[in-house]
This record gives sequence, C-alpha cells and structure tokens, in this order.
Amino acid sequence: MKKESIGLFFLRFVLFLSFFYHGTGILFDWFDGPGVKGFAGYMHFPLFIAVLVGIAETTGSLAMISGILTRIGALNIMLVMLGAIFLLHLPNGFDIMKNGYEYALTEFAIALSIFIMGPGEYTITGLVTKNAPFILQ
Repeated sequence: MKKESIGLFFLRFVLFLSFFYHGTGILFDWFDGPGVKGFAGYMHFPLFIAVLVGIAETTGSLAMISGILTRIGALNIMLVMLGAIFLLHLPNGFDIMKNGYEYALTEFAIALSIFIMGPGEYTITGLVTKNAPFILQ
C-alpha cells in the first residue's frame, strides 16, 4: 500500500497546486487571477456561478492537500472540469494547443482516480490514525 499511497499523494499534490492557483485567483484575485467579476465576464456567467466555481476549486484543492474529505474535493474538481470541457473547450477539439479539452480531461481523470481510490495513507487524518473514517477520506 505504501507505493500506492505515495503515488496518490503526488496526484493529490498536483491537483492542489493547479486548483488552489485557479480557485484563489477567482475568489481572491491571488496570483494575478481574474477575480470573481473577471471570471464571470470571461465565461459569461452570473457572479454567483463564478463564486461557486471558485469555491469548488479552492475547497477541492484544500481537500487534496490535506486528505480530508478527499472524495468530496475530487467530486468538486470533476464537476468543474466537466463544465470546462463542455462549456469552453469541447468546440476546439482535443488538442490543448488549440484550446481543446486535453488538459481538462486529464485533470478530470486524476480527480476521478482519487475519487475511486481515496486519498491513500499520507493525509492529515492518516498522521493521527491508521483507519480514518470513510467520510473523512
């Protein structure tokens, strides 16, 4: 289980980096992000949808890095990536160089894998107990 847990940790870490960067860029204008108004304008979304996307990305990223509520965080990321695929990238085809859905599909697949497998052993709850309750995973 140790090898699998190391692999899951690295996948969770990569999702954390990507979604913390984008989610906090939407919610708090961090990292030169667009902010809620900028993101809503770019996507032609109402403000409350932009806020929900920012919350889903940020909380999903925090779930990934902590390993707490990881499956719920993975579900948040999966929903955001489905939205990105169908609302933004699908008309451009697969190729990321043409603004296609290649990257969004990859992020979706990583989140789906974590949703199925759980967070692995290397989590905050794993530091406290070997058998974290399923609901916290």
